[in-house]
Amino acid sequence: MKKPKHFHASVCKFWVIAHRGASYYAPENTFAAFNKALEMGADMIELDVLLTKDGVPVVIHDNDLERLAGIQGKITDTDYEEVQKIDVGSWFAASYKDERIPTLREVLIWAKDKISLNIEIKAESVTDKAEGGIEEKVIDLIREYEMEEYVLLSSFDYRAAERFSHLGSEIASAILYDKDQSRGKTASGLIQMYKCDYFNVNWRYLTLFSFHKPDINAQLMMVYTVNSRRLMRKLIRKGVYGIFSDRPDLLKEVADKEISERYG
Repeated sequence: MKKPKHFHASVCKFWVIAHRGASYYAPENTFAAFNKALEMGADMIELDVLLTKDGVPVVIHDNDLERLAGIQGKITDTDYEEVQKIDVGSWFAASYKDERIPTLREVLIWAKDKISLNIEIKAESVTDKAEGGIEEKVIDLIREYEMEEYVLLSSFDYRAAERFSHLGSEIASAILYDKDQSRGKTASGLIQMYKCDYFNVNWRYLTLFSFHKPDINAQLMMVYTVNSRRLMRKLIRKGVYGIFSDRPDLLKEVADKEISERYG
């Protein structure tokens, strides 16, 4: 099992993962949210990547720009020259006016020697063509900035998940649970099929899986998106390896207390 190097020499027994950055406190997937997550002590930042019309990997969750920018259009139909002008901060608060959509390149440069990243490749940019596709572009950037051991790749599109092990076998990856694509397979079965290292799952689906073998070892499981102190505590006690939260400060507080009590 591969782990991002950020944790190899660490006593970290649990990953505090900032979902789209500290997105409870700042507009999601922006440098404002990423900087807050770093300040709050997150171990990893989860972010989303789409390709612009001209093939630039940018960090944003929604392909449709209505929710985050209040304008018509899609990232995949827009060239980067126009994408970089879009304000994705004002919807959150006036103080974040003019917050821009980062490129993946910019985020990798910023994160290097600071924090690990979970890069989720959005299904809207995945195609049947592997060569020159989003997976290859993302992996090439990761290698360019020597971040192979500091990144976890994931996608809801299982075509992308399958390509991770072929295109970037040295980079850790996770299968994101999708009920339709999984077709009744167990969590451990999905990990083996797609040669992934971790199993990322919505907390609402946890009743479908056992925390014990042969289904899955809890220490391969990372759960999203949890903002409740009570649920954080419950999942940490179950032994999950990481939790995604919009509130990394709260998660770190809960995790530090639980882990201190468990390990002394």
